[in-house]
Amino acid sequence: MPASAPPEQLLRRAFEIKTSNHDEFLSILAQLHQLEDSLPVDEQWTLRYLDAWQAVFAGNESQALIGLRLIAEQAPSPTLRLRAMATMVNIFGFAHRYEEGFIQLNRLTDLLPQVSDLSARYAAMGEAAQFLIISHHYEQAAEYADQMMQNIPQGKNACHAVYYKLHALFLSGTTVPSQGEFQRGIDLCNAGNDSLAANTVRSDLASLHLQKGQTNDAIRLLEEHYAEVAGYKYPPLMQYFNMLLAQGYYALDDMQRARKLALATVENRIENAYSLPLSRAYELLYRIDNRLGHTAEALTYHEKYMETDRGYLSDVTAGALAYETIKQQVQAKRNQVDTLNRQNQILQLQRQLDRKAMETSRLYIALLLTVLASIAFWLLRIKRSQLRFKRLATRDSLTGIHSRQHFVDEAELLLRAGARSSRPACLVLLDLDHFKDVNDTHGHVTGDMVLKRAVAACLQHLERHDIFGRLGGEEFAILMPDCSAMQAVERSERIRQAIAATPLWGETRHVVISSSFGVACSDRSGYELRQLMIDADNALYRAKRDGRNRVIYEEEERGAPVSSIPADDAPMASGAERLAHAPTDPAFCRATRR
Repeated sequence: MPASAPPEQLLRRAFEIKTSNHDEFLSILAQLHQLEDSLPVDEQWTLRYLDAWQAVFAGNESQALIGLRLIAEQAPSPTLRLRAMATMVNIFGFAHRYEEGFIQLNRLTDLLPQVSDLSARYAAMGEAAQFLIISHHYEQAAEYADQMMQNIPQGKNACHAVYYKLHALFLSGTTVPSQGEFQRGIDLCNAGNDSLAANTVRSDLASLHLQKGQTNDAIRLLEEHYAEVAGYKYPPLMQYFNMLLAQGYYALDDMQRARKLALATVENRIENAYSLPLSRAYELLYRIDNRLGHTAEALTYHEKYMETDRGYLSDVTAGALAYETIKQQVQAKRNQVDTLNRQNQILQLQRQLDRKAMETSRLYIALLLTVLASIAFWLLRIKRSQLRFKRLATRDSLTGIHSRQHFVDEAELLLRAGARSSRPACLVLLDLDHFKDVNDTHGHVTGDMVLKRAVAACLQHLERHDIFGRLGGEEFAILMPDCSAMQAVERSERIRQAIAATPLWGETRHVVISSSFGVACSDRSGYELRQLMIDADNALYRAKRDGRNRVIYEEEERGAPVSSIPADDAPMASGAERLAHAPTDPAFCRATRR
C-alpha cells in the first residue's frame, strides 16, 4: 500500500492482513506511528489496539495486557473495547488463567449487544468459543459457535464457526458428529483458504476413525497432511497429529513407529503445560516399553504419565471451579444491586409516610420487607450451592469416595503429620482384575455396578482414620495411618477376600470379581507420597504379573516380596480362565475406564 494512503485506509488494511501478511502489517504500523500525533482520537485508540495485538503476536503478553486493559476501560468505541476484551480472553485461555478469562468473558457478553460491527462480533464470539473449549466447557462453546453462524461478516465463510462447533461436540462426547459432518467442515475451510482450520478438523476426524476401529483410514488421513501441518510450526496441532499416529501404529502392532511418534509428541509439548495428548503419549510409551520388557524405562514413563494425567485433571477441575466461582460472584453482585435498589425504595417510602395514613404505610413496608427476605433467602441458597459444589469437587461422582486430587491432598497432609511424630503409615494400591473385559463383555453400566459394589466391600473393612480414594478407572488407593507393614498386608488380604466374596445379582450375576493389591510402607519408602506411590505400584505390577488376585508387599532389603495368595486358588483360577484373553498390563486396564 502506498505511503500516501489516508490513515483510515491504512488502519483498515492493517486489520485485514495482520495474520496473513505480517511483514506488510509491521510496515503499515510504522507508517501510522509517523502520523500518530495528527490522527483523530478514534484512530489513535485503534493504533493502540494494533500495538497491543502485535505485542501478543511477539509473545510479550504482559505489555499487551497493559494496553488492552486501558482500551477496554477507556476507548470511546464499543467495537474497539470489544476487540480488546476478546484478545484478553484469548491470552488468559492459552495461559490457563481461567478466573481472569471468565471475568473478561462476562464483560464481553454484556458489551456484545452494543456492537453492530459484524466482523468484531464474529471475532469476539470466536475467541469466546475457543476459550470455553480450552477450559472444558463444551456445551457453552457450541452455543457461541451457533451465534457465530448468525453473524458471518461479508466476504467470509463459516469455517471457524463450524470448526468450533464440531470440535466442541466431539470433545464433549455427548453428540459426536458424523464422518460426513467432519468432511463438510473440511471442505468449507478449504473453500475459505484456511488450511490450518481444515487440518484441525481432520485431526478430530482421524480420532473418530480410531475410536471406530478404522485404523488404516486414520493413518492414511494423517499421513497425507503430516508435512503440511509440520510446516505451520504450531505445536498444539503437531502434538495432536503425532499422538493420533502413535495410537494408530500401536493398534497395528508397529511398536517402532508408535514409539517414535509418541516421543515426538513429548518433544512438541509446551513448557509447564499439561494436555490430553501429552498424557496419552506417556501412557503409550509406558505400554510399549512394558510390552517390550524394558522394565526400568516403563516405570519411568508410568511415573510421567501419572504426573501429566494428574496435571490435566487438575486443569479440568480448575476450569470448572473458575466458571462456578465467577458465575456465583456475578449473581451475588446482581443480588447486591437489587438489594440496594430495594433499600432506596424503602427510604423513599419512609419519606412519604408523613403524608399518608399509618395503616397504608405499614402495608408498603411489610411488602418491601418480604422482598428483602426473599433476596436474603436467594443469597443463602447461592451460598449453599457454592458449598455443595466444593463438596462435589472433592468426591468421585460414581463411587462417592475421595477424588484423585482430594486423596492426594489429604494423604500428603497425613504423611507430613506422621513424619513429624515418626508414626508409621502404609499405602495400598488395588486394581480390579480383568476389568476391561467386564466393560467389553457386559457394557459400561454393568462395569459401573461392579465398581460400586467393590467400593462397598472395601468400606466395610476400613478404619476411621483411613483415607480411601479412586485414582481413575478401576484403580483405588488406601492410606492407612499408624499401621505396620504386616498389619497392612493382613488388612489388604481381608479386603481382597471381601471383594472376591461380594454377592452378585441381576445384570452382574455372570461377572467374576477379583482384585490385586500392592503395599508400600513408610519404614521402607519414607513419608513422601510420590515414592510410596511408585513402590506400591511396583508391588501391584508384581501382583498382576504373578497371577492376580493377591496382595504383594516388596521388602527392598531382602528383595523378596511378602505375598498373600488366596486359599481358594482353584475356583478363582477358573474365573481367570474365562477372562484369559484380558491384557496383563495394569495401566492398560486402568486406561479403559478413562
